Amino acid sequence: MIDGEEYPDDCGQTIPFPEFFERIRQGAMPTTSQINIVEFTRFFESYLSKGIDVLHVSMSSGISGTYNSACNAARDLAEKYPERTIRVIDSLAASAGYGLLVDKMVEMRDAGNSLEEIATFIEENKKKLNHWFYSTDLTHFKRGGRISSTAATIGNILNLCPFMNVSNEGSLVVREKIRGKKKVLLHSFETMVAKADDGKDYNGKCFISSADCYDEACQLAKLIEENFPNLKGKVQVSSIGAVIGSHTGPGTVALFFWGDDRVD
Repeated sequence: MIDGEEYPDDCGQTIPFPEFFERIRQGAMPTTSQINIVEFTRFFESYLSKGIDVLHVSMSSGISGTYNSACNAARDLAEKYPERTIRVIDSLAASAGYGLLVDKMVEMRDAGNSLEEIATFIEENKKKLNHWFYSTDLTHFKRGGRISSTAATIGNILNLCPFMNVSNEGSLVVREKIRGKKKVLLHSFETMVAKADDGKDYNGKCFISSADCYDEACQLAKLIEENFPNLKGKVQVSSIGAVIGSHTGPGTVALFFWGDDRVD
């Protein structure tokens, strides 16, 4: 919901991302609502009724109640379709990190892995999916009550950028406060060097998403591509979606890759 109107989070089709973030800059305070049981039931049943098994990986339960809605829908449908398999997994992921997880699932499906094999892999490896992100603008955090007005004012004056990740419980946690855009961008890169599988020999995929700071995200992508010669393809840069963007506001850059287990 933004300015009294409801929009689906459909990858910027209904409301383009530049417009969405500009409206936040002008003072709009969007709110979000989770997918409910009825919607999940309708979606799952559209496959189950055709004899197709379902594996659903939900947005992190540490961020949204969507996972519980999916579980309740799956439990009800399991009674109606006892011959079918329906699995729901808590991804403990969000944004393009969630996308990187689904991308891996598609790779495994196309390689011939079964639903159970894919589900087992995700359960065993989801905490190896690293989420590291930072914000260079604390204004929206202040408006939403996530930080105090005093903290936001001081942070903006000192150009402090909170450096965050997703914890083992799937929640967003501030790990450090770094002064300056250039320093926090470099720190993001150095974190990937330290934590990615095999360091600079990392041969997996890397995703970056940003909240209306595409050029900055591309700078980080370029730095990674120049220093990770075995990277699987180019770094994929995309926009943070409207749901996550409603909470971060503009000015956030997020980096995702496979690496060390998360440590709280």
